[in-house]
Amino acid sequence: MADRDGAFPHPLYEKYVLQPFYRDAEIHYYAPMLAANRAHAVMLYTSGIITLENARAILSALEQVESNGLEGLSYRSGVEDLFFAIERQLIDIAGPAYGGNLQLARSRNDLGYALTRLALRPHLLNSMQKLIALRTALLDFGRAHLETFMPGYTHTQPAQPTTMAHYIAGILSSLERDMTRFHFAYRTNNQSPLGAAAFTGTGFPIDRELSARLLGFDSTMSSTYDSIAASDNLTDAASALTSLAINLSRFTHDMLFWATQESKAIHIDDSFIQISSIMPQKRNPVVLEHLRARTSRMLAYAQGIVVQCHSIPFGDTQDIEDEIFPMLFGGLETSMEILELYAAVIQTIEVNVEHLRERASAGFTTVTELADTLVRQANLSFRQAHSLVSGMVNHALSHHLEPSELNSELLADISNQVLGTRIQVSDELLRRALDPLAFVQARAGLGGAAPTATQAVLDQQSKQLAADDQWLQTALWQLDQANALLSDEVRKILT
Repeated sequence: MADRDGAFPHPLYEKYVLQPFYRDAEIHYYAPMLAANRAHAVMLYTSGIITLENARAILSALEQVESNGLEGLSYRSGVEDLFFAIERQLIDIAGPAYGGNLQLARSRNDLGYALTRLALRPHLLNSMQKLIALRTALLDFGRAHLETFMPGYTHTQPAQPTTMAHYIAGILSSLERDMTRFHFAYRTNNQSPLGAAAFTGTGFPIDRELSARLLGFDSTMSSTYDSIAASDNLTDAASALTSLAINLSRFTHDMLFWATQESKAIHIDDSFIQISSIMPQKRNPVVLEHLRARTSRMLAYAQGIVVQCHSIPFGDTQDIEDEIFPMLFGGLETSMEILELYAAVIQTIEVNVEHLRERASAGFTTVTELADTLVRQANLSFRQAHSLVSGMVNHALSHHLEPSELNSELLADISNQVLGTRIQVSDELLRRALDPLAFVQARAGLGGAAPTATQAVLDQQSKQLAADDQWLQTALWQLDQANALLSDEVRKILT
């Protein structure tokens, strides 16, 4: 039995819980806590709950606390967290009669959940800003490669010719939806729980809407129980991170294949390449490996958030407070690193255009168009045309023939074997049907691979990108306006 007097805190609890969480709070909670304290003092005075002298004393003391900085708030054993450290210093400055009133009509519960939302907010906006930058880089890249023909893959095998821009437009579409997920997470998060107190509300005549407005929240959470129990603002952020990680990891998988000597599709800039210590010829695309690893890390953080929110009581609990900090903020910070690094890679990448053009028709990737041509020109059903072309490809492969060596006479012979009748088409028609450029240009429908169709998709994505950027600028402006409003209200009281 350890010889202890039972006094709080136990050394191990202090080492593994209080001290690490105090450091996290210094990083994530310090500025939001000062803002929330000021807003609460203004609200208490405006609502007639404290006097002007009391409000002045609290706000002046908060100015002194901020002036002293974090150095004056260093961790002390027995002071449980940053909240109590600031409150202790504030009471020392303002006196217990005035300083002790800041906690009127408030609990650490509603304050703590408000601080998490305030701290999460800039991280979400920063991730969205980095995502917009990556989408912009990809949009420019796609526009530069509208006519860069390449093989498209299904089941990891060459399937049909397409263009690099058509592929990139697909990646941009997925990232556009990820932006929508971040928007949703931000809206869910930017609701104020202040005024819930412990969870039942308070008997004081507070103005919850004023508190929300002063801190830049879009709205106030209507249920005081939900205010201190909700975790969907955390899981919505995790959902956005999860989707982003999956979408980027799939893109990274393709990029790593394209960078191989066997593919030779892209050339990673030398600034992102490391040379082997023993093999001088090696150009290791390590930046893509780091991006792959970090998307896995981001995904792990996101899944950790979800798991930690799972199967806990619907109420105030440490699971979704201090304990979730490393995964929550770690996941968002990792997303910013990934997005910024990815944009730099895209801006410096080179595409082996001629090599990809040659590969676009290799492996008989154009024969779908030959089947379509036979439907149009030879009055065959698609299944008949498919059987005929399949037989022709099998014959070519068994006799080691290239697509350019196929001719109308061979097609007639194969059709006689497969369909029992000789199908006659011109060599020119056959050549055009097997031409990868003609294949791509024929697919000019909505969202198709043709440069004109892809250009239309990129133009639409450009409009959405501009709209997303405008939304982001508006959100940042609204936060600036809230900060200005809070500063004005504080100044009115102090002067």
